[in-house]
Amino acid sequence: MKKIFSILVAGSFLTACGSNSTNNQSETKKSEQISDNSGDTITILQTADIHGQLEVHDELFWENDEITFRRLGGMANMKTLFDMERNKNPEGTIILDGGDLIQGGAVAALSEGAAFSNIVKSMNYDFLIPGNWEVVYGKEKMINVLKAYDTPVIAANMYDDETEEFIFPPYFIKDVKGVKVGFISYNDPDIPVRQNPSFSKGIRFDQVHKNLATLVNELKDEKKVDVLFVVTHIGISKQFDLSNDPTLSKVDYILGNDTHERIREPLQGEFSKVTEPGAFASFVGKLQLVVKDGKIEYEDYELMEVDPKIYAPDQKVAAVIEEETAPYKENISRILGYTSTPMYRYFVVENPMDNFITDAARWKTGADISISNGFRFSPPLVPGKDGKAEITYEYLWNMLPVNEYVKTGKATGQQIHDWMEQEIHNVFAKNPKEKFGGWLVRFSGMTLKFDSSKPKGERVIEIKVGEEALDLKKVYTVSACRREGEPDHMLCRMPNLTETEVKEYTVHEVLEEYLNEKGTISPVRDGRAQAVDLGDNVLSQMPESGYHFH
Repeated sequence: MKKIFSILVAGSFLTACGSNSTNNQSETKKSEQISDNSGDTITILQTADIHGQLEVHDELFWENDEITFRRLGGMANMKTLFDMERNKNPEGTIILDGGDLIQGGAVAALSEGAAFSNIVKSMNYDFLIPGNWEVVYGKEKMINVLKAYDTPVIAANMYDDETEEFIFPPYFIKDVKGVKVGFISYNDPDIPVRQNPSFSKGIRFDQVHKNLATLVNELKDEKKVDVLFVVTHIGISKQFDLSNDPTLSKVDYILGNDTHERIREPLQGEFSKVTEPGAFASFVGKLQLVVKDGKIEYEDYELMEVDPKIYAPDQKVAAVIEEETAPYKENISRILGYTSTPMYRYFVVENPMDNFITDAARWKTGADISISNGFRFSPPLVPGKDGKAEITYEYLWNMLPVNEYVKTGKATGQQIHDWMEQEIHNVFAKNPKEKFGGWLVRFSGMTLKFDSSKPKGERVIEIKVGEEALDLKKVYTVSACRREGEPDHMLCRMPNLTETEVKEYTVHEVLEEYLNEKGTISPVRDGRAQAVDLGDNVLSQMPESGYHFH
């Protein structure tokens, strides 16, 4: 496949990043001379954030300042890519996944992840790590599903609440062509806040730095690891911030995950480099290293696209997928309605998919404002030649893989204003350690203008409810999804609401009813959320860096 490289950093960003790490001084460079089957070559293949996507699907690209779509993905197709790459370097290839695999699709949700045990086993990964959504079915089910992979799973900051022992081993070491390669893994410590608190009950998540230095020293000094990777599921901003931390002085690469970023050339921090390989089984990050005397001499990286025209489905994996999905096919194939415009969820500030979801919630509840989390999972859905695309029950699970009950409550304009300031800060905080998630909360019935460059608490320029300016003293009705385990007074991280009520219907039931009523929908980005300093097309949580999602 043709390599795709693009410059990711502006000049000022390059200056800020500083020089390469001690392990990767001037002798380390990208080399077109690297051969897949060279006796010195080590190949690392990385996937991430597959989110239950088993089949070929639409993918969105930002090219020439406009949206385009192509068909990519399919886990059976990805297995063919794996085999082709491993065959080029059979003794020197390591394949890993960076988490968020068993949530995000209908079969994943309806089987509570169990359908993926045999599928993952058939993929022949060397090891995997859990992501922030692996906890969605609860601690015991997560452990059972991941252990049934029959493949190593590692995480250095997930502990059993009762035993205080690691739930999974903290690291993975493999001897590759005489080179000892090590991987330490970290999941997002904010999981109990990002997800419904009940999901992760019984699990303790420590901050990354709690044992990072200890483990780095253990692998480098005691285990005599030559090349060391930290595999993180904490998002691009925190991953890049980590690359500039002296604790990483002995780490060669951060193999990042979580924010679905398509890094086509590693981001260079002061002490380490950072990759992130897209999402939905549509992309595979391929890192090649030549290591001599324990030092990296040459390196090369490309983000490979899982193009079904190039990679036919592996028949063994396809058969496993067919077997595991068969019990759900009839149910998930039901057509609920149609869209005449593309539905997607890749922009940081506003997306058609979430406009549809929140509009439907406000239609059902009659609330002044309906809100939803700012997610990035779900591949796009693009109308065909007839001008329509089927919205199936399966795609409903892609959009909202947690089917929660709808919850309403009342909040003052001041509460809404303060909550919105915090939500903006979660996305655009100058300090990466204060960032949270990656995408702005979505809403209907409200419009927002803000300046992300301002200090915390000063970013909101204007909020309107309907056609009227937000009245700080007025009480408004708000709807959202219930988050199981959160306090009764809280709604989508907004605290201290009054008269909260959990409805008798779920968000899926709302969308089904809405589609039955409307038949065909045509959601678009309509400007209900605007970052005046960034423009309309913000595709990354790091717009200041010069990195571009495309």
